[in-house]
Amino acid sequence: MGTPLKVAVLGFWHVHARDYARQAQEHPGTELVAVWDDEVELGRAGAEQFGVPFTEDLDGLLQRDDLDGVIVTTATDVHRDIMVKAANAGKHIFTEKVLAPTVAEATEIIEAADANGVKLVVSLPRLAHGYTQAIREVIASGVLGQLTYGRVRLSHDGAIPRNGNEGWLPQRFFDPKAAIGGALTDLGCHPIYLLQLFLGADPETVSAIYRSVAGRGLEDNAVVTVGYADQKLGVIEAGFASPNPFTIEIFGTDGSLSYTDEGNVLRVKGNQLPVPEHSPDPFAQWVSHITDGTRADDNLARAVELTRLVVAANEAATKGDSIAYDGKVIS
Repeated sequence: MGTPLKVAVLGFWHVHARDYARQAQEHPGTELVAVWDDEVELGRAGAEQFGVPFTEDLDGLLQRDDLDGVIVTTATDVHRDIMVKAANAGKHIFTEKVLAPTVAEATEIIEAADANGVKLVVSLPRLAHGYTQAIREVIASGVLGQLTYGRVRLSHDGAIPRNGNEGWLPQRFFDPKAAIGGALTDLGCHPIYLLQLFLGADPETVSAIYRSVAGRGLEDNAVVTVGYADQKLGVIEAGFASPNPFTIEIFGTDGSLSYTDEGNVLRVKGNQLPVPEHSPDPFAQWVSHITDGTRADDNLARAVELTRLVVAANEAATKGDSIAYDGKVIS
C-alpha cells in the first residue's frame, strides 16, 4: 500500500466518532491528522485523546492540499452543509448514518460528491456482517417459501439512569434539532436497512409508535411496521431503554429463520447453521473505493432508502396513523 490517506475528523458530536478516529489510526491506508468541531470543548478533547491538532477553522482545514478525506460525525442536522462543503473542496467523505435529515438533502450530498469526484460512504456496518450474508443466501435459496413476515430488533439501555447518572447516552442525542429524532433515527437505522435488504425497500404503508421510557425529550422506545403489496409485513424495533440481544426473525410459507447475537446463533427451520466471518467494514470499503477509484453504488442507494424510511416513520409517528409510502425499489 502506498502513502496513507490523510484524514480529519469533523465533529465529536456522535458517540461513534472515537471509534472512527481509532479506525483511521489503525487502518494501514489512513493517517489521522486533524480534528475540527464547532463545539470546541468536544473537539479539543477528541484531538487530545488521539494526539492530533485541533482547529476551529473548517474552511482552512478543507483547503489543505495534504488532506485527502474527512470523517463526518457532527450533529445530524448539519450533515448536508458540512458534506457539501467538503465535497466541493474535493475531500472524500466517510459519514455516520443517517446521511441527512431528508431525502432531498441526501441526494444533494451525493450529487455534490459525484460532481467533484469524491468517494462517499455511509456507515451501514451490519450489511457487512457474516449473519447478514448467510440470511441473504437462505432467503435466495427459497427454502423459506414465500416470505410473509420479518422482524429486526436492536436496543441498548443508554437512556436509562444508573447509579445516579442520567444514562451513558449524551443528552445531545435527545435534542430534536440536532439529532432529528431519537432511538428510531439513530439506532433504528440498523434494523431499517437490514429489513429493507431482506424484505425489500418498497413497502406500501408505514406506521410507527414512539414512547419515552426515560423522558429525556425524544423517543427511546420505537416500533415501526411496514406493509408490502405482496402482503408480507415487516417490523422494526429500536430502543435506548433496554439491553436486549440483537435479533432477526424471517418467516415464510415453508419455514422460518432466527438470528441472535447471544452466541452468534443462526437457526433455519430449527437447524443451526454456521455464521461466516464479517466482510470488510464500511471504513475499509471507503478506503478501497478511494484507492481503486470506484463508487459505492449499493451503499449510497441504501443510504438514500434508509433516509426515506426514517422520514416516513417519523411522519407516521407524528400523525399517529399509517401513511402511504412512496419508496424506491433496490434490486
